[in-house]
Amino acid sequence: MIFNIQQNIHIHSIKITSIGNSSVFQIGSAGIIKPLSQLSNTGGFTEPAPQLELEPLAPVSSVSPVTHPSHRN
Repeated sequence: MIFNIQQNIHIHSIKITSIGNSSVFQIGSAGIIKPLSQLSNTGGFTEPAPQLELEPLAPVSSVSPVTHPSHRN
């Protein structure tokens, strides 16, 4: 079965807050959405990234309380 669809789409403003590796953003109709994955080394890196060194979190007892200005007595 073949459908022929004519559309006029006018977009005045659009906001995309997040795009992930498997995101699909579609405007209008599509009979088939084919997955496409591309991996690009735009920085020309030749070695793996160094391991991240995390600093230990401060103990809860050493954290001083913070009062928001709207909650003061």
